Amino acid sequence: MNKQPALVSFIALFFVTSVGAEDSVCFGTTSNGRLEHGVKLPASGENYEGYSDIARLAGRTYVHSTVQDIVLNAYATLESEQPEKVFKYAETGFELGGKFKPHKTHQNGLSIDFMVPVVNPSGESVHLPTHPFNRFGYDIEFDNDGRLDEWRIDYEAMAAHIVALHKASVKRGYNLWRVIFAPELQPHLYKTQYGSYLAKHIQFSKKRSWVRHDEHYHVDFAIPCK
Repeated sequence: MNKQPALVSFIALFFVTSVGAEDSVCFGTTSNGRLEHGVKLPASGENYEGYSDIARLAGRTYVHSTVQDIVLNAYATLESEQPEKVFKYAETGFELGGKFKPHKTHQNGLSIDFMVPVVNPSGESVHLPTHPFNRFGYDIEFDNDGRLDEWRIDYEAMAAHIVALHKASVKRGYNLWRVIFAPELQPHLYKTQYGSYLAKHIQFSKKRSWVRHDEHYHVDFAIPCK
């Protein structure tokens, strides 16, 4: 039996896999940087989905490969810890990084926006609607209790997600640099079962950003760049 073709196929597969798995390299900062070998987040998973197929096709869902690993690990953790909850990520960045309008950051693959998890009047975890008519969710405005029409921000699920992101980062030798979320809504997170962990480990921005950050929370990852 001639085993050479099989060997050649194996070598070719190994080579292709190795090239495709090349680690990302980030340069500069989130507000003045770029990215090499960026990777696209999956469109969806068991308990999460992206905010827009249009944005995905436009190349707006790329991140650093380590960030992708952390994000997907956190979602996997939440499948067992929060099995009834669903999550949605939003803007990330371009494959090569660089300016990412209208954002002032998201330039080196280390920034991700996540839409806030919400529950409906029955208390069921649902995806916040994101479509062109509400600027893919970014035009949504919650009140100071985190309510809008039939939706209510699920602070327990949101806190669990941030904790999962932090633990997944630390496990790989990294950390979260900061989380940007509307200051007036942050006290609700500290009232959850994860409040003490958040207070000890997570750096929330305390000043109001140029946009409110009530319908989404912005996470920057602390990963060394060139």
